[in-house]
Amino acid sequence: MTGQADEAGRAGEAENEDRGRPGRSTRTYWVAGSAVGLALLFAVGATVAAASDSGGSGSSGTSSRAPGRYSPDAGFARDMAVHHQQAVEMSFIVRDRTGDEPVRSLAYDIANTQANQRGMLLGWLDLWGLPKVIADEPPMSWMAASDGGADGAGGAGSHHGHDMGAAKPGALMTGMATKEELAALGAAGGRDAEVLYLQLMTDHHKGGVAMARGCARQCATPAERALAQGMVEAQQSELTLMADMLKQRGAAPRG
Repeated sequence: MTGQADEAGRAGEAENEDRGRPGRSTRTYWVAGSAVGLALLFAVGATVAAASDSGGSGSSGTSSRAPGRYSPDAGFARDMAVHHQQAVEMSFIVRDRTGDEPVRSLAYDIANTQANQRGMLLGWLDLWGLPKVIADEPPMSWMAASDGGADGAGGAGSHHGHDMGAAKPGALMTGMATKEELAALGAAGGRDAEVLYLQLMTDHHKGGVAMARGCARQCATPAERALAQGMVEAQQSELTLMADMLKQRGAAPRG
């Protein structure tokens, strides 16, 4: 009888443990959340490093001249700041359109992370003495700027770079939502809002990953290249998460 009781006790403990163990989507969310947190911490360190690097010669004796007005470093900072701003906007919209905790938590993480990174990118432009907006600079022109001369001025018409497809009509940059799509998100509710947000943010992240890869290849500032690579890794993790969340809701990323 004692052996049977012990066996039953162990079975009960195992059952309780299974009930308390998070499911696949929860574990995936924790992994993505950790990636976002690490990217944010890395971005803070990158900003400090950039500030240090801009003040003169580095320990290796190499020049720390500020990037040029049309350089990939400056172009990435300007374009990604705009790209990030829309992600923050969409995340705040969906937060008020659904009570689904996983979606609201994801939206909070994206808004918090990208708002902080946006501040860092704009801070670099201030640090370099460069404008945050250039009226005659086509979006993504820096993606083709690696062979464009000392200031990295790329040729017009080739501004999508190696990884970028053409932006859809009505969108400023690849991956960004149109005004009509933002209005549709604001008008949706419940599951419809969750699915549309996840689809729009999936497109947005794909565009952001391509842009960040461009900076990781082309930017001259080591801290900015490192930050861009951190964005790639964090957003790829979130793309996996969002595909899983869409599947749970009987939907899929848009083609």
